[in-house]
Amino acid sequence: MLLHDTSLIFGRYVRQTLRSRFQILFGILMPLLYLLFFGPLLTGLPLGSTGDSWQVLVPGLLLQLSLFGASFAGFSIIIEKSTGVVERMRVTPVSRLALLLGRVLRDTLLFTFQAVLLVLAALVMGLRAPLPGVLIGFAFVGLLTVSLASLSYALAMKVRTPQEFGPVVNSLTMPSMLLSGLMLPMTLGPVWLDVLSHFTPFRYLVDAVRDAYTGRYATAHMLYGVLVALAFALLAVTAGTRVFRRAGA
Repeated sequence: MLLHDTSLIFGRYVRQTLRSRFQILFGILMPLLYLLFFGPLLTGLPLGSTGDSWQVLVPGLLLQLSLFGASFAGFSIIIEKSTGVVERMRVTPVSRLALLLGRVLRDTLLFTFQAVLLVLAALVMGLRAPLPGVLIGFAFVGLLTVSLASLSYALAMKVRTPQEFGPVVNSLTMPSMLLSGLMLPMTLGPVWLDVLSHFTPFRYLVDAVRDAYTGRYATAHMLYGVLVALAFALLAVTAGTRVFRRAGA
């Protein structure tokens, strides 16, 4: 029942996405601009990390893609509430968990596809990374998308307007980006900032993907990254499901 309901919701939103090429391609624009205009500035600089500048930058851009894209996924729920779509779904027997998972899996597919396009562009610009490491990076993008999209939809069910939703998301995503070391390793900063960044879960994901891109898989960074990513996804899906069930969405 759950799998059937999830596939129905997933299929509905995939078809919506496929009808909007703008949505598919626009999400990759910001990370691609960083890749084109920021990446060359790092070439040859001592970044205090194993691997070259592309192996440092690209993992961060992959997670940035998921961070900003999935965090704003809830906007679609706000639109659906205003047009009566959510109200109509409330009277259906579809599983409330499926209503969340179908949307989240669509987002995961979308941002993983965009991540593939970003890596292909990075390869053209000079990135060299082992295939297993690249695939591990996509897995982390998927897990982070599941987590953030679930929380984004939960928040969107709680607020009434985009004016309430947007500032909350911005106030959380921007500090997360700056503290997680997406653009540059936090070890380049002062000690207090490096210590503070360890309270941000995204820091562990970034360090893990950077290790993967240099072919190092059995490391402490990888272990912590996997554990944090899985725990974050579990907690986020649980929280999102509770909100959907209480709202009867």
